[in-house]
Amino acid sequence: MCDTVAVADATGTWFAKNSDRSPHELQVVEATPARPGGGDLRTQYLTLPDPGASAILGCRPTWLRGLEMGVNEHGVAIGNEKVWTTDPIHRAPEALLGMDLVRLALERGTDADTALSALTDALEAHGQGGNGEFDHHEPYASSFLIADARGGWHVETCGRSWAAAPIVGGAALSNRVSMRTGWTRASGDVDPGTDVDTWRLPAADVRLADVRLAVTRRVLDDPGGPDERRLFALLRDHAGAAQSGGGSIAPVPPGPGPGFEHLSVCMHLAEVSVTTASMVAHLPREPGARPRVWCALGSPCASVYVPIDPAAPPPVLADPELASRFRRLRDRVEAEPAGLIAVRAVLEPLEEDLLRAGPGSDPTPAIESALGILGV
Repeated sequence: MCDTVAVADATGTWFAKNSDRSPHELQVVEATPARPGGGDLRTQYLTLPDPGASAILGCRPTWLRGLEMGVNEHGVAIGNEKVWTTDPIHRAPEALLGMDLVRLALERGTDADTALSALTDALEAHGQGGNGEFDHHEPYASSFLIADARGGWHVETCGRSWAAAPIVGGAALSNRVSMRTGWTRASGDVDPGTDVDTWRLPAADVRLADVRLAVTRRVLDDPGGPDERRLFALLRDHAGAAQSGGGSIAPVPPGPGPGFEHLSVCMHLAEVSVTTASMVAHLPREPGARPRVWCALGSPCASVYVPIDPAAPPPVLADPELASRFRRLRDRVEAEPAGLIAVRAVLEPLEEDLLRAGPGSDPTPAIESALGILGV
């Protein structure tokens, strides 16, 4: 499960994603440098020719080669969403995962258009297939949100077929096919006027995605416009009650509810899916300006957003042990929802200090101090 949002304004494009995966999985934040072409490139299941790569900052599940979301040196941001389609992907051979496609498009794209071409060329050439889950076998297709400073693309896929609609003002994606006939580019096998919703697996229960889309789509219509703090609050939303800025935060819901109405963007679906990493990025239109990026390890309600220089992220964020400690905090607030108040009382001042210090400072001492106070 995941939720991804992009909102374009006069300053550029805001991108935000929560990556929801197995409760037992860890993610890290790491940078990979640019590299020249030549030789082989290993994806999760395939070995491909390597045309070279741009520098990337991304969030990666520790057992995967691909990325859940990331930003490259050209100011392109991409995230993917698990979707259930009519393509029998469970019978497909091992091929590319959605996370592989995120990384490949970030490596090869210099703007949203070239990233779209890189992603869809790889998809058509190699297809989707193979297990994408940490603790059970579940191949799945992906939707994608590709953003740059001037907008981007919403991409739906079904097997090797794809359709892409331009982001006009903004877009929000979750775990369901959410495109109809508004696409403007597609693979050659997609007939003009095709309703992409026909790719959605009829048996798929989309209520889990719909309740979260009702929350994320609010930011698209917010007259105040997005900023990092509004997006942090959105990604921390519990049960549809987003908090603006700091202050209080709704407790972790005790359960999903009969229609999943108690779940939201900060995912806590016991033993099934939880938020394991979170990213917010601003992709500026100003010539020569660099993207601004903030990442949180684990569930954002029980973590802090760290401002990051994409070229030199703090090494501590690539340490699985730190992710494990934030996972223990998540376990605490899930077991005792009232405990979130005490956890936020420590983490909110830490986050404010980190935001004031900016991306050039080392957050390690402050994070270690706060986690020590919390006993993890």
